[in-house]
Amino acid sequence: MSDGKAGRSLRMRFKRATKRVWELPTRPSNKKLLEMYALYKQATEGDCEGRARGGLRDRAKWKAWKGVAGTSEADAMERYCEIVDSLMV
Repeated sequence: MSDGKAGRSLRMRFKRATKRVWELPTRPSNKKLLEMYALYKQATEGDCEGRARGGLRDRAKWKAWKGVAGTSEADAMERYCEIVDSLMV
């Protein structure tokens, strides 16, 4: 695994994946979307803070993000890219 900091090539791959996600051939399941959301937030903002707020949708997103707390920026980016790559097939 990595030391936590994303290298330049991983950052570029992640940026491409965040654009490619809009071109997916089919809509991922809600579970997969929540996982992608959580990894994206973890990669871009770090650990989730505060308490869950809002309706069911917002709470589900918060819970998913909270579930990946402690994941390094690099690992979150890597996992996000792997999911997008697998969905592009």
